[in-house]
Amino acid sequence: MLVFKQVAQLKKYLSSRQQRGSTIGFVPTMGALHSGHISLIKRSKIEANITVCSIFVNPTQFNDTSDLEKYPRTLENDLELLLNAQTDIVFAPSVLEIYPKGLKTAVEIELGQLATVMEGAFRPGHFEGMMEVVNRLLDIVEPNKLFMGQKDFQQAAIVQEMLNQTNRPTELVVCPIIRENNGLAMSSRNQRLSAEEKEQAKILYESLKFAKAQMLTKSIEQVKKEAVLMIEAEGLNSIYFEISDAISLKPLDNWEESKNIVACLAAFMGNIRLIDNAVIKSSKV
Repeated sequence: MLVFKQVAQLKKYLSSRQQRGSTIGFVPTMGALHSGHISLIKRSKIEANITVCSIFVNPTQFNDTSDLEKYPRTLENDLELLLNAQTDIVFAPSVLEIYPKGLKTAVEIELGQLATVMEGAFRPGHFEGMMEVVNRLLDIVEPNKLFMGQKDFQQAAIVQEMLNQTNRPTELVVCPIIRENNGLAMSSRNQRLSAEEKEQAKILYESLKFAKAQMLTKSIEQVKKEAVLMIEAEGLNSIYFEISDAISLKPLDNWEESKNIVACLAAFMGNIRLIDNAVIKSSKV
């Protein structure tokens, strides 16, 4: 496993491999790795010749500076996990490597509703910062395939739109959510939860399963209301529980409006913000 910290050295190495016909799979992360991240590495190793994993806590996507400060940083442990997963390359740059003075890195595209609902409504500037770093990393790595997890459903939808609008040849591969034994979606933020809080937070997945089970018997409005009550009865503070078109993320009023439906939620467990989602209906066979 090779570890690079400088853009120029990484680009030089990857360019030499691409010239020899190697395909590149890329897994961007903010570190504090867990089994969900490793599942992306494993998928990349199946579909590409070289797997690159970046570890970079991106300051531009945090609208809350205290959240940025508290974000777990576990580089030594991350490198061990990536080595065990047989990752080919780790890119662990400084902020100045990603955002050098004088380089314009902002992405100026029109996302419309994709960026204004759910996370976009509660975390102003988050998706602009996320697109900025993903676009910058794609410029550096130039991967054939980009691997991201379904847990960040809205993020993946926005990245796909960015790829479409910027005409990048990179293919986005969205991989299934990996869950704890109790159903809680794996997240770097889970490291800040106590065992008791993790047990309480399993209600998030249970509320999503409830929504899917009630699709044919209750209205969307009623399902959303009851799901929020379930979450808050377990001591979490619900931020939103939305049922939307899985492509446009437009909130739905009834189950017949779309052939592709996703339920997305966000909630606070104490002061820790958690998100999750589940596909309720899909036109894909």
